[in-house]
Amino acid sequence: MSLSDVLAPLQQPLFTLLGTPVSWTEVLGFGSGALCVWLVARQHIANWPVGIANNVLFVLLFTQAGLYADAGLQVVFITLAVYGWWTWTHGGGPGSDALPVRRTTRTEWTWLLAAGVVGTVALTLLLDRATDSDVPFWDALTTALSLTATYGQCRKRLESWWLWIAADVVYVPLYVYKELYLTALLYIGFMTLCVLGLRHWSRDPAARRALPVPDGGARQDTTAEATT
Repeated sequence: MSLSDVLAPLQQPLFTLLGTPVSWTEVLGFGSGALCVWLVARQHIANWPVGIANNVLFVLLFTQAGLYADAGLQVVFITLAVYGWWTWTHGGGPGSDALPVRRTTRTEWTWLLAAGVVGTVALTLLLDRATDSDVPFWDALTTALSLTATYGQCRKRLESWWLWIAADVVYVPLYVYKELYLTALLYIGFMTLCVLGLRHWSRDPAARRALPVPDGGARQDTTAEATT
């Protein structure tokens, strides 16, 4: 029995939405994705194994839809999930096992912006020349945004939620265009969960120490990592 024979049942239509068949892969991706984001918002370590399962499902879904950068992105997500899983449990430093929420530093923003621009341009060219993708730029842009957001999530950077929101704003119309209606609906839900996650992480004591104060200054985080 080949791998395609094993995966075939997941690709069978479960029901029809707006005249388009919805597969088991998309339904399971919907459920595991929503659960994963909710767990991240609650800073629950179980988000990482749930997220890995979600990534595997989306590899299958996006490959079928011709979203090759997004499919490849899921493989990168799995690697980053292993890193994030370890960091959340071992990255708190001396005297702490848990990684606290922090603000993104100016240096990190510079590197993230540079990596995002370079990644978007490079992936756009690659997809345009090496695949049959009809949305190379948008596929590349969402990939770059998702990678920078995932880095922030791995390091528990508060502003990673803003990057996820920006990615979701592009993802929703992209998936509608590709007739992945259930996935588009999922990403609308993701945006809502991202807002809730942003609010929840903002209340973390470590993040609040670096928030601006009314006199124009800023609360200083007592950890060296919060300064640039």
